[in-house]
Amino acid sequence: MRSLTLACVLLCSLISAAQSIRQAKQLDASHLELDFRAHGEVRMRIQPSALQISGSDEDKIKVHYWSDHEDSSDVKVRLEASGNTANVYVGKGPHNNFHVDIQVPRKSNLYLRITAGDVDINDVTGDKNIELSAGDLSVQVGDAADYGEVEASVYAGDLNASPFGVSKGGLFRSFHKKGSGYRLYAHVGAGDLKLVP
Repeated sequence: MRSLTLACVLLCSLISAAQSIRQAKQLDASHLELDFRAHGEVRMRIQPSALQISGSDEDKIKVHYWSDHEDSSDVKVRLEASGNTANVYVGKGPHNNFHVDIQVPRKSNLYLRITAGDVDINDVTGDKNIELSAGDLSVQVGDAADYGEVEASVYAGDLNASPFGVSKGGLFRSFHKKGSGYRLYAHVGAGDLKLVP
């Protein structure tokens, strides 16, 4: 009897967890939207692309994608949230001239992994954990005083972080700052990393 009760409790827990996952609305072939409150974490895995991430005053995550020259009908997008965490996956799209535009609540923590592309992040306030294997990464950080721990590095390329008074070029460039406030981790394998006001 005890094992049956335990099995029922576990089954109910699994059903409840599955029901708590919120799925995105498909607005049209290349636009998705998900209700998501500020102060959460948005975790992204994006295929190589020209990627723009921007903050807004809406409690929503919006994903829009397109290609300048190729068919985008095979693109796979997963946009879902559970509790205070949202997951965004974009893959299987064109390999050339592919663009992804993602809008998140302005006050959000970001986690991003992307293998290649040009990445711009603007007007997002919160912790940031970003890795780009190859390409150029630009992150608008705002006021440097808002950041506690900052760790930025480039294996091959330029590292420019004017808000923190850092400018370096060449191989294996990095800087590290500790304090209290938001945490910023940004790494580029080969390419340029810019932290801008």
